[in-house]
Amino acid sequence: MSRRKLTAEEIELWRKVAKQAERMHPEIPQSVHPATLPKPKPTKTPKPRFEAFEVGQTAAGKPARHALKPTIGDSLRASPVQMDTKAFGRMKRGKIKPEGKLDLHGMRVDTAHPALIRFILSAQASGKRLVLVVTGKGKDRDEPGPIPTPRGVLRNQVPQWLTLPPLAQAVLQVAPAHISHGGDGAYYVYLRRTR
Repeated sequence: MSRRKLTAEEIELWRKVAKQAERMHPEIPQSVHPATLPKPKPTKTPKPRFEAFEVGQTAAGKPARHALKPTIGDSLRASPVQMDTKAFGRMKRGKIKPEGKLDLHGMRVDTAHPALIRFILSAQASGKRLVLVVTGKGKDRDEPGPIPTPRGVLRNQVPQWLTLPPLAQAVLQVAPAHISHGGDGAYYVYLRRTR
């Protein structure tokens, strides 16, 4: 809001009042008419040198739990869906029957990896879309040590093999199987179409 200018009558009234009043500082020269006062500058409140401090204000509430590597099933469940979401939901509920099955029970790593490559590439070449790879849940270790070891070598290796060449170009989605198809001991592998 802007200030209005004083009228001539108001200035004359002010002069009469000023003549009757005693000056507080007679050494300062008297002006002819009152000058407009400058706008007051906002005053800044000084910041305290030190902020208030309470014991333990920066301490964490609870100690963090050990951040162990998530299980293969958890990491596969958290991965984004690459295929049709309706088909993915039906597959996870066990409603889609796999068109092929590879059972890796009792195989060692050196024989299981070539068998997996051969099975996946031949299934894609024959036009299959959903296959089941059974790895088994693995055996519990006899001596549990201070370092946690994953249970089941093939169970942990098969999802990694499916993301590496030459299988990466053939595989669209990997998911843990439904309990009716093997549960945690098997994986659904959804294959890309051949072009």
